[in-house]
Amino acid sequence: MTGVLLVVLLVVIVAVVAIAGALIAMYNGLVKLNIKVEEAWSGITVQLKRRADMIPNLVETVKGYAAHEKGVFEKVTEARASIMNATTPHDAAKADGELTSALKSLFAVSENYPELKASQNFTDLQDQITDTEDKIAASRRFYNAVVTQFNTKRKVFPTNIFAGMLGFHADKEFFDVSESERAAVEQPVNVKF
Repeated sequence: MTGVLLVVLLVVIVAVVAIAGALIAMYNGLVKLNIKVEEAWSGITVQLKRRADMIPNLVETVKGYAAHEKGVFEKVTEARASIMNATTPHDAAKADGELTSALKSLFAVSENYPELKASQNFTDLQDQITDTEDKIAASRRFYNAVVTQFNTKRKVFPTNIFAGMLGFHADKEFFDVSESERAAVEQPVNVKF
């Protein structure tokens, strides 16, 4: 009889250890993906800040040639402020679309000023902004891919049963834009002259 109890006790211990191991693996997997999401979001914010930091120089350069285009400058400045104040992926995506649109307007204004287009400072800023737009697009793709991995892991069986108990109650938000802004955001700002 004691041999049977010993076997039953060993089976129970092995089962408890297996369940604990599975829970630990699920928790660690979610934590790793959560950290990866935060890292990816950080990559986006770095690029958005980099672009926002270039805007004042760009505006001042264009103002030097086209001072009467006040409405365009205000739109760019407001869009820059929105992106600097964005705290969520949704807010950042909306502000990014507004800034992209404002930059397109600014670059369209520059078409009317041949001296501006010939300015080395303006050309350098255009190149830097184009490069940054490409980096933002790449960062956005990476972030959304990691968010997809996290959200999928959180929803698949058996993790979905334990995710809430492990402290992962909600999906991560995608860095996405509305349909009306999608076309503008999908294309980097075209600054070819």
